[in-house]
Amino acid sequence: MAQYFDYVPNFDYVSRLNDAKKINDYIQVKNLFKRGIIRPDIFSDLSYFTKYKIVGDERPDEVANKVYDDPDLDWLVLLSNNVINQVEEWPLDQQSFQNYLLGKYGSEQNIDAVHHYESNEVTDTLGNVIFPKGLEVPQNISVTYYDRGTASEKTSSSFTYAVTNYDYEERKQNDRRNIYLIKDFYIGLIIDDLERVMPYQEGSTQYISPSVTRGDNIRLYG
Repeated sequence: MAQYFDYVPNFDYVSRLNDAKKINDYIQVKNLFKRGIIRPDIFSDLSYFTKYKIVGDERPDEVANKVYDDPDLDWLVLLSNNVINQVEEWPLDQQSFQNYLLGKYGSEQNIDAVHHYESNEVTDTLGNVIFPKGLEVPQNISVTYYDRGTASEKTSSSFTYAVTNYDYEERKQNDRRNIYLIKDFYIGLIIDDLERVMPYQEGSTQYISPSVTRGDNIRLYG
């Protein structure tokens, strides 16, 4: 099946290359301002999608090959999750993750330093939840409550745990592993939409063809 950039139209850009022979030489490039999206009525309807969890260091093309039997549909995997910047929005492989941590925190010691503290669950003697688990809280927080089981006032403290910088960053990576994939049945619909919206329409002075427009050459009007 066609790759994403096969659908993206071209743009004649004024050449800035040193070996350009004429002032009106152009270079044909892909128009990155033309970006395909899944139309809102589909994107907002979960019935068009299936859940998927990225395993290990799987790349978008590997996911596409596993699910659609076509690695060229990697763009559809990204489009289904509105991923624009793959480095920041897709799970990093292990080596890249380690490099990212060292680049951000500077040393192994800082990576293992405390990022913040979170709460453990606090319950009374009847099992009623007084304070939920997993909230970001100060290290030395305490909570005073009336315990209906003992008919007395109690104070709980020291119910926090440390979340290191590594823990924090790993959670973010793991959150990115939970994605949605468009179901096989609707792939043709997405491609039809791309083929409809990507071509240029006549009417502009820059129009050359459905697949090419040309930028103004300001060097001709100096």
